[in-house]
Amino acid sequence: MNSPAPIPVSLLTGFLGAGKTTLLNHLLRDPKAGRIAVIVNEFGDAGLDHDLVEQAAEDVVLMAAGCICCSIRGDLSRTLTSLLARRQTGVLDFDRVIIETTGLADPGPVHHTLLVDPQLAPHFTLDGIVTVVDAVLGADTLDQHSEAQAQVAMADRIVISKMDRAHHADTQALKRRLDRLNPRATRLQANHGAVPVEALFHLSPLRRETGPQNVMDWLSAAPLPQNKDPLAGLSGFSVPQPGLAAAFEPTSHHAFDNRIVTASIEIEEPIASGVFDFWLETVIAARGADMLRMKAILHIEGTETPYVIHGVQHIFEPPVPMKTWPHEDRTSRVVLIARDFSQGDLDHCLDVLRMRPKEVVEET
Repeated sequence: MNSPAPIPVSLLTGFLGAGKTTLLNHLLRDPKAGRIAVIVNEFGDAGLDHDLVEQAAEDVVLMAAGCICCSIRGDLSRTLTSLLARRQTGVLDFDRVIIETTGLADPGPVHHTLLVDPQLAPHFTLDGIVTVVDAVLGADTLDQHSEAQAQVAMADRIVISKMDRAHHADTQALKRRLDRLNPRATRLQANHGAVPVEALFHLSPLRRETGPQNVMDWLSAAPLPQNKDPLAGLSGFSVPQPGLAAAFEPTSHHAFDNRIVTASIEIEEPIASGVFDFWLETVIAARGADMLRMKAILHIEGTETPYVIHGVQHIFEPPVPMKTWPHEDRTSRVVLIARDFSQGDLDHCLDVLRMRPKEVVEET
């Protein structure tokens, strides 16, 4: 008998005052949103954000005070475990979870918690990261705060708020910046805080009903658990030697948007599984924290179906095999969004995937 599908978790992020709570309030009023459990992470003791969240969902949970970056692992695990237990006993009835983070939050720890916590991983899955950007103050925020840049770079959807208050020229400049930071995230404009519900959900292709076209849309539009197996899970390739890691040495810190770099590659020939495992392990060991998102559909040598890979920083979802290739196109595609790389170094990092096993040995 098949186990129940994991409960989708949406992460709603954005810098302080961007309009996350306003968007959430509109969402909770919309009957199309379905049954939602909401987790609001507080920053400080006043609980101002919680006061603004309307009691429109079946369950609204106020987490303990503190920044999500330092407290989320323990608090989120306990909160989701409690929600799950109450759902399983019939006390609560919900179909998905939305986590509204503090404005200073890095989205990475939420994904890490969902994936590596043994009590949560079988029952919850990250559906997507939605980042709200203020059209009036967004440019200044991106200038001054690396957290805001990371939130944009890691987003699956970007919602621009307060468009009615911003000058047209400033808005167009902001959109160009968002395109540079994350050219593959779909961008939406909030109408006084409201966006279509269907634009916020079903963002991840790592679910049972996902078709090949969903994966292509996802690609086109960033301490480790002790595990002796290769992180990619596709071969028994040995742990990488330090030689190739030199290609991933940090470059000097760039100002503002230049800290975030996006690169992609298409490879028509099948990739040797050992080469991919070697590449992924080397990237994670050398610069895992700076690899904000990695998305890929891969044609691995000796396999008939594609594998979908997704990683946030140094934590990667298990590879998901797809039933068929999109349009019989067996080209591998990898997209990286990284921090503090030069464009040339990131392009070179991806070029390693074109190597054959012999070349990798010689390189090291």
